[in-house]
Amino acid sequence: MTPHHRTELGEALFRFRRILYSLAAFSFVINMLALTPSLYMLQVYDRVLNSRNETTLLVLSLLVVAIFALSGLLQLVRSSVLIRVGNRFDAMLNQRVFTAAFERNLRREGGNPSQAIQDLTRLRQFLTGNALFAVFDVPWTPIYIAVAFIVHPLLGAMNVFGSVVLIAMAYLTHVATHKPLDEANQASVRANAFANSHLHNAEVIEAMGMLPGLRARWLSQHRRMLGLQTVASDRNARISGVSQFVRISLQSLILGVGALLVIQGKITAGMMIVCSILMGQALRPVEMAINSWKQFIACRGAYARLDEMLKTAPPRGASLSLPAPRGQIVLENVYATPPGARAAVLKGLNFTIDAGDVVGVIGPSGAGKSTLARLLVGVWGAQAGTVRLDGADIYRWNKDELGPHIGYLPQDIELFEGSVAENIARFAIPDSAQVIAAAQQAGVHDMILHLPQGYDTQMGMNGSSLSGGQRQRVALARAIYGNPSLIVLDEPNSNLDEAGEASLVETLRVLKAQGSTVIVITHRTSVLAAVDKLLVMREGMVMMYGAREDVLKGLHQQQLQARAQAGGGSLQMAAGR
Repeated sequence: MTPHHRTELGEALFRFRRILYSLAAFSFVINMLALTPSLYMLQVYDRVLNSRNETTLLVLSLLVVAIFALSGLLQLVRSSVLIRVGNRFDAMLNQRVFTAAFERNLRREGGNPSQAIQDLTRLRQFLTGNALFAVFDVPWTPIYIAVAFIVHPLLGAMNVFGSVVLIAMAYLTHVATHKPLDEANQASVRANAFANSHLHNAEVIEAMGMLPGLRARWLSQHRRMLGLQTVASDRNARISGVSQFVRISLQSLILGVGALLVIQGKITAGMMIVCSILMGQALRPVEMAINSWKQFIACRGAYARLDEMLKTAPPRGASLSLPAPRGQIVLENVYATPPGARAAVLKGLNFTIDAGDVVGVIGPSGAGKSTLARLLVGVWGAQAGTVRLDGADIYRWNKDELGPHIGYLPQDIELFEGSVAENIARFAIPDSAQVIAAAQQAGVHDMILHLPQGYDTQMGMNGSSLSGGQRQRVALARAIYGNPSLIVLDEPNSNLDEAGEASLVETLRVLKAQGSTVIVITHRTSVLAAVDKLLVMREGMVMMYGAREDVLKGLHQQQLQARAQAGGGSLQMAAGR
């Protein structure tokens, strides 16, 4: 495959070609040395026993032990090098695979991001396991058979017969097991993804008695996977049993045939033993390949999944660094569809938010407000149109550089396993002064001080040690950490009491004074006193946008008109009666 046609994963493996060639050379020497037992037995039976020379036996034995030691050392080196090749392969791709899995999960709901890491581990284990040794050793089978032919054509033919039978068994193993194994691997991926995506919300499952239903659905997928694996394993076990029977029988029969040839005076007793050993050497890598077939299939599936994922999530290329944004947002005829959806949720949005504005976004559920929030911070890209931050497409902006200038509080709050300070500092090296300043602005400083270890309190997975309101306020502190230029808050008061809402209003006023651009999505009107402008959405479109007072007056007039029309309709119905 030419460099232009190699995939990213194929290119990573191709970089180790020189090392693999060197290991093939090691395998050449190891397999050459594997002839030592045969030559040793030939000399013992045909020379030492006839001459009864103890010195010759001692020298031959010492020489054989030295060769065995060298062979063992070479095998140790080969294994050690392969282990390090696997580690280097992992180190070359682990960050890339992690990022690609993250990006695919960001754009595709219901996935299992950990599957990619498991697939990379499976490839690394293949590079360091017996399956790859079988690949190195199988080409030596014809050489061992050729030596047997030199001893006697009949013995060579028996070796050929045994090899052909085992190779046919290997092909039969592939035909019989690859389809159920592939389906079993896919079923396992789906079952694991189901468990990962549903069982994390244990409280809801327990409170509403959902466990039996979820467990039954997972169990049906798990049983299908077990059934397919059982089919494949049973077939593999039957074929492996036949293969072992053939190998053992042939190794015994070749001794019988060899003994007959010795009786007939056509070969010596040493040659008879040599051919028995050679048959074992010839058939061993083929049988090893059969026993490793399940690993081959699993590795092939892992390679295909990783290759497909890396193609669909290309590396984040280096982009020209842009100056820190001031916070101006412009939407140009934006249409957007969430991952997995078919119909557009946002339809033809056009509006501008000036730097330093505090804008409230209101509207009924399903109006597209949360989708708009994700577009404003560059999490999702627009299906059509562009969301611009200071004139640049925010979706294409380098997120590693843009991230410190963005604050985002999603509707579904996600905190991470670690300390309170680490979560507020976004898991960068915490700046104590900025962490405390963000907590104070979010009105959560005093609450944190009352935690068991204060800012060093470990929160557990998803901040499980905190209440909903506490998690929301810590997430707010994280969003405003470092004084970002653009802050998007999606339902920031959904879990707050009156004191919390009052603190949120004060936070918005402080952010306004600092010059940050703030977008607040809310269903509650209590925080609207702190906004400059209002954006009203309905069915994915902007219904009103402008100064807060003007929009509120417009909404009031619409309500009055709606009531008047409803009243007029009632009078007409009464007159009709």
